[in-house]
Order: sequence, then structure tokens, then C-alpha cells
Amino acid sequence: MLSNQFVLSFFLLLCLPIVFFLVAPHVFPPPPRESLIPISDEIDDQILFRRASTGSSSHLSSGTPHPKLKIAFLFLTNSDLHFAPIWDRFFSGHPQSLYNVYVHADPFVNITRPANGSVFHNTFIASAKRTSRASPTLISATRRLFATALLDDPANAYFAVLSQHCIPLHSFRFVYRSLFESPSFDKSNPDPTSRGIRIWYRSFIELISDEPRLWKRYIARGRYAMLPEVPFEKFRVGSHFFVMTRRHALLTVKDRILWRKFKLPCYRSDECYPEEHYFPTLMNIKDPEGCTGYTLTRVNWTGTVKGHPYTYKPKDVSSHLIHHLRLSNHTSSYFFARKFMPTCLKPLLSIADSVIFRD
Repeated sequence: MLSNQFVLSFFLLLCLPIVFFLVAPHVFPPPPRESLIPISDEIDDQILFRRASTGSSSHLSSGTPHPKLKIAFLFLTNSDLHFAPIWDRFFSGHPQSLYNVYVHADPFVNITRPANGSVFHNTFIASAKRTSRASPTLISATRRLFATALLDDPANAYFAVLSQHCIPLHSFRFVYRSLFESPSFDKSNPDPTSRGIRIWYRSFIELISDEPRLWKRYIARGRYAMLPEVPFEKFRVGSHFFVMTRRHALLTVKDRILWRKFKLPCYRSDECYPEEHYFPTLMNIKDPEGCTGYTLTRVNWTGTVKGHPYTYKPKDVSSHLIHHLRLSNHTSSYFFARKFMPTCLKPLLSIADSVIFRD
């Protein structure tokens, strides 16, 4: 009898670690984990962001557009800029008093800079750090681009975030006039002047609240990790490629509170795309009325593979495709599109003047 009790007690004692291993994750909250951002990068970023926050104006001129108002084109890349030739043609013939270009290139990747004569030749920012997909490093990279553009030129009024896989769908003239001059481009603006020029500029960024996997994205870092700063009802998702006003770009580099949440690593990597969560959530909390709720970059999510959108191949490129990609459910046409294979450059250049830039 005593022998049986001893065997049973010994068996239960052996089972305890197994039971604890299976039950503990559901009973006890997971231990806090450190950010994936190296502390040295954080320090460098904070110095840069503080300079941009204190040395930049958030004012976006209103009324009659001044010729010195500019669009800052911000490119995120971890490979060669294969579509530089088509972007060079996009900017060709337009004075640089209307635009600036900035490139955040991963310094740990061997990237060939476009040759002298390309608009991209001297646009790689010095503050660039390592980046990786589906990580908070992409948030940091975008904020570095904002900070650099804010400090570099007070005339930068709109900030367009793009990738190396993006192409233009319209001419530069169309893009510039739509953003600053057109009375019909953003009809959601309630206050156009009698001269047909918008006096209230908004950011073109998605603030999606009905995405089917929204809850799983929200708890990717842990069920309570985002609280209390980001309650679920304030959490939003959207494309990482958007056009933001100077005021909102400045608001982004000033943020410290939400960044502490979104830089935390995820427990569910399949639901963790921080760059698609941070910017929409920040805008939704800080100034939802100052955002249109939609983006100007077209992405085809049909046939998604491991979180990547459909990638266009050379055989897909045609005038019909360009016209189709421009179509939007909103009053505004799409300006840009992704994602294109590098081998699409030649067929795109062949229809650049006759289709893409003919609007």
C-alpha cells in the first residue's frame, strides 16, 4: 500500500513541470521582452527626431499655392532602385523647386547607387540603419526619412512614402496639381475656396477598422501589451505607403508614447506588420479628421503569398493595366502602384510617354 502511494506521488511530481509548461502561458502573462531595435540606433534616432521636432515648422501654406511648396518623395529600399529610370523620366523637365527625393537604403545591403545624372544619385540619407520586413525597423526608417526631409527643406509640404517596387501612374504635373491646386481631387475636403483651391490639406492614409484579422493583429504582442495607450477600439491598420502632410510628419517624429508599444517584438509573427499598424493607429488617435482614410498607392492583394501582394510581371504590363490601376473607389485617382518585378522596367519605359505620363 505504501509502495503504491509512493509510486503515485512520484508520478505526480514528475507531471508537475509538464502541467506548468502547458498551463502557465494561459494563466500568467508573458514576461516583457526587449525591443528589436538596437539601443545605439534608438539613441541616434532620438537625437535626429529631437532636432526635427524643435527645428521644423508644421505649417502647410494655404490659399494660392506658392511655387516653392514641394512634395518630398521618400523611398524605402533594401535593394537596387531598379525603377530609377522611369522615376527620372517622371521628374524630368520639372524644376527641383517643386520636389525633393530622399532614399533610406539599408547600409548592410550592397546597393548600387544610380549613376550621376539620375535624380537618385545624391539622395541616400546618412542616418539609414538596418531594416527587415515585418519589423519595427520599417517604422524607424520611415520616421528617419520624415525627420531628414523636415530638417532639409521647410518647403516640403507633402511626404510620399514609396518602395523600390513602386511606379508612378501619372505625370509629375498631374500629381503636383492634384495635391495643391485641384478643386475636385479630394472632394471630402469641406472647405474649398471660391477660387477652387483647397485650404485644408489632409493626409492620404488608410485607417482601416474592419479588417477580418484586426483582433489577431492587435494581440500579436500579447493580449494586454498595447494597453492602456492603445485600446482595441482605437487600433487601425493600413498600407505603409501613403502621402502625409508636413504637420502629420512632424507629429510622427515627435511621438514617443505609441512607439514604445509598437517597437515591442511579436509573439505571432504571422500577424505582425508593425509598419502597417503604427502609422494608421497614431493618426487615428491624434487626428483622424485630418486624414482621408484612403491611400494613393494601388496594391493588388489578389493571390497574396506570405503577406506579399501580387507582383506584376513583364507580360502583365500594358496600357490597359495602367488605366486599370488608376481607378479608385474614391474621387481621387491612384498616383502610384506596386508591386512590380525589376524586369518590368523595359515594357514600362516603352509606354511611359504614350500612356503613363499622358494624363
